[in-house]
Amino acid sequence: MLKRNAFSMIELIFVIVIMGIIGKFGVEFLAQAYRSFIFSSVNHNLQASSGAAVELIAARLQHRIKDSVIARTGLPPAVPVAIGSVSGNNYTVLEWVGVDYEGFKGNSNLIPCMPNWSGILDLNHPNANSTTLISPSTDTSQVNTMISNLSYGHSSISNAAIFFIGANSNVQSGYGWDGNLTAINLQQGAMHPITNIPGVGNEDRFSPRIGNFTGIDVYEYYQLAWTAYAIVYEPGVNNLGTLRLYWDYQPWEDEDGDGNADQFNTPGIQVKNAIIMENVSTFQFTSVGDIIKIQVCTKSTIIDGNNDGNGYSLCKEKTVF
Repeated sequence: MLKRNAFSMIELIFVIVIMGIIGKFGVEFLAQAYRSFIFSSVNHNLQASSGAAVELIAARLQHRIKDSVIARTGLPPAVPVAIGSVSGNNYTVLEWVGVDYEGFKGNSNLIPCMPNWSGILDLNHPNANSTTLISPSTDTSQVNTMISNLSYGHSSISNAAIFFIGANSNVQSGYGWDGNLTAINLQQGAMHPITNIPGVGNEDRFSPRIGNFTGIDVYEYYQLAWTAYAIVYEPGVNNLGTLRLYWDYQPWEDEDGDGNADQFNTPGIQVKNAIIMENVSTFQFTSVGDIIKIQVCTKSTIIDGNNDGNGYSLCKEKTVF
């Protein structure tokens, strides 16, 4: 007769114990692998979003009029403070006037590529006077077209202004940050509103849109601008806020006709804005001379699938020269 050997009770208990040990540590291993995956995913997302945010801000700041940068502790009419005087971390708004870099690069379809505005004035030109500025190699019609395209038809060269490099300026009143247009209306501000002079052969000429340049120190080199920029931190819940970019507004203008300089939060003007980043825990900036350092910190409160507030955070920094 054939005999079939079965497991003994001791062998069965041993197998059950081994399976229990394997099951215990196997589940912990899988749980740890899951936590590592979640942590890696959160870290990657935070790294990518915060890195993109500082790069976007830095890319715009790089082409700023360096004397124009201010900070505020809140929305206008909060007092504008020169960036060099900023101390502490209670500033939530960073503003500046941007140089028309796209226009200065020129039209890439032209061979050779020529700038739409050259940044140089011929002060000795026979046609140069208090109401006519001659800018060799400038094409005001191209400037007008590019500004219109970039603003989706809202702005034109008649909303632009020039800044004389080397001129003295008051950062609070010279750009319209304080809401008072008196200095600019008298052409005594840093920004001098201009327009083009119609007619073939006048493409290299600017005309002051307000008054004239009599008694004004006109310098050979200039920068042209058609918009200011604002980075605004908007507080939210759980100490996490939103970082937003505003553009297509001119502090040297009075578009709504209320007698005050336009700001990015002026009702009735077509200011454009876009969200740069959400879940921002900190937005800070500081300046040493013309160098600006920005920092964006973000946080994820969801780890292990639980929104317990004990999440993962990181910061990205960028220095802009």
